[in-house]
Amino acid sequence: MANHDPISDMLTRIRNASEKRHETTRIPASRMTRSIARVLREEGFISEISEQGEGIRTELVLELKYSGKHRYPTIRSMQRVSKPGLRIYKNTRGLPKVLGGLGVAIISTSKGVMSDRDARKQGVGGEVLCYVY
Repeated sequence: MANHDPISDMLTRIRNASEKRHETTRIPASRMTRSIARVLREEGFISEISEQGEGIRTELVLELKYSGKHRYPTIRSMQRVSKPGLRIYKNTRGLPKVLGGLGVAIISTSKGVMSDRDARKQGVGGEVLCYVY
């Protein structure tokens, strides 16, 4: 069965790759997956984003980050919040704080995809895509 939720697919691919300590993972490229990857890089969860292929076959190659000599994944958990069957929207005041501010909620706003911190700064709410910590 085809997966009709590219964001869930992206989160699952990153989660699986970091559990297996892979250096990189590949994700089908779209405007949304690029935006989420950019926020993950800005927040320090992944180190690099590059693109391979062209047209409909374009893939994002994400370089995952690990810390310490035992290579603990920087990404401990990724949870999808708003799903195609149940969208979750929050206004500026209702934006979630993940792990008391240690984690990041990725929000899709009218001003683009951004972290909960940036959304608060800009005074915008939106669809809560996922939690990362």
